[in-house]
Amino acid sequence: MGPGGTWWRGAGVTGGVRRWLSSAAPLPRLCVVGSGPAGFYTAQHILKHHGGAHVDIYEKLPVPFGLVRFGVAPDHPEVKSYGAEDNRVLGIPGENLSGVYSARAFVGWYNGLPENRDLKPDLSCETALILGHGNVALDIARILLSPLHLLRQTDITEGSLAALACSKVKRVWLVGRRGPLQVAFTIKELREMINLPGTRPVLNPADFTGLENAVKDVPRPRKRLTELMIKTALEKPGEKAVEVQAAAPREWGLKFQRSPQAVLPTADGRRARGVRLSLTHLEGSGDSAKAVPTGDVEELECGLVLSSIGYRSLPLDPAVPFDTQRGIIPNSSGRVEGVPGLYCSGWVKRGPTGVIITTMNDSFDTAQSVLEDLQAGVLDVATSREGFGAVESILCSRGVRPVSFSDWEKIDAAEVARGKAAGKPREKIVDPQEMLRLIGH
Repeated sequence: MGPGGTWWRGAGVTGGVRRWLSSAAPLPRLCVVGSGPAGFYTAQHILKHHGGAHVDIYEKLPVPFGLVRFGVAPDHPEVKSYGAEDNRVLGIPGENLSGVYSARAFVGWYNGLPENRDLKPDLSCETALILGHGNVALDIARILLSPLHLLRQTDITEGSLAALACSKVKRVWLVGRRGPLQVAFTIKELREMINLPGTRPVLNPADFTGLENAVKDVPRPRKRLTELMIKTALEKPGEKAVEVQAAAPREWGLKFQRSPQAVLPTADGRRARGVRLSLTHLEGSGDSAKAVPTGDVEELECGLVLSSIGYRSLPLDPAVPFDTQRGIIPNSSGRVEGVPGLYCSGWVKRGPTGVIITTMNDSFDTAQSVLEDLQAGVLDVATSREGFGAVESILCSRGVRPVSFSDWEKIDAAEVARGKAAGKPREKIVDPQEMLRLIGH
């Protein structure tokens, strides 16, 4: 299912605990499709609690780990955990103009995802607009505005680093439909953005006036996050901080209660020159507040538009049920509805929300369902279920030579060596054909 989620067949699939099986019982085999966090965490939990289970993990790329490898931002390796095969579209006029990109494609570009290696985003404008108020939106803003010497210390791709070195972007607006109390980013990412060297935050005091009382009774994480925004917007910085901010060559800001109506074209009709935004008011409060258009509009000039409004999974196969509205495989604790022995995990199970710890707990939940089903005897663990032995024969008959984990270790060693020569943790190989040549395929 790719990095956004994992599904697997439980026929001969997975286990309970070693003591649940007699010595004569066939050993269960598990096939995990997708080597992202969801796949690995599920496999880990099953192997930990079942000494006899055998797990085969399948991945479409020549390298494992899904969006742990190709995830959020190269300067945040500890939180790389965003997946799903596709992005949500804006559904507005002009979103196909040059200069408009999905967050997924842009993140894939600077993280070396092979399918996005030829994106070549035009960074010749001064102002970029990011639609969305989540961590991915902040990640992109930080990458666009970070000093190059900081990015050079990460595993960002050489091509992306070269493009960012020539970037003219010095201003980034992050636009959201709702207000400060509904932002989806976390305090760690916000604090890092506020303290980004050479960059000043631009928050409109009017957006935060009177919010001090409104946050008194909200959960502590939301309270601390909002208080940091209020402090940044309303408190006058000290004399030294004023001097530092005045000298900062770059800036970023949050714009609230604005919904994209159209991407505006240049005179020749080819490129983006701005976005028309519909102003909104909120009905309701807290996380359930809805943004409703007021009828007023405004235009924001920008030459780069990045849509970070969420991701979605894609249907896998007609045999696997799929809820197109919610973008998930219908399931109960990971058990796919109507298909005994089939399970799912990750974003394809619950929708595109959460970070690495969410995925881990979610995967353990699915793995537990498999273990329970094995203990109850509802899975077919017949010895005729050969696992990779049968799949390998099919691949061989088709002339397909799979990449093994030891092959990956050769690619890994080459990337680390190239990175060391450049003073980086690694230099990712972004061309799958180059990866295959490296391992002699």
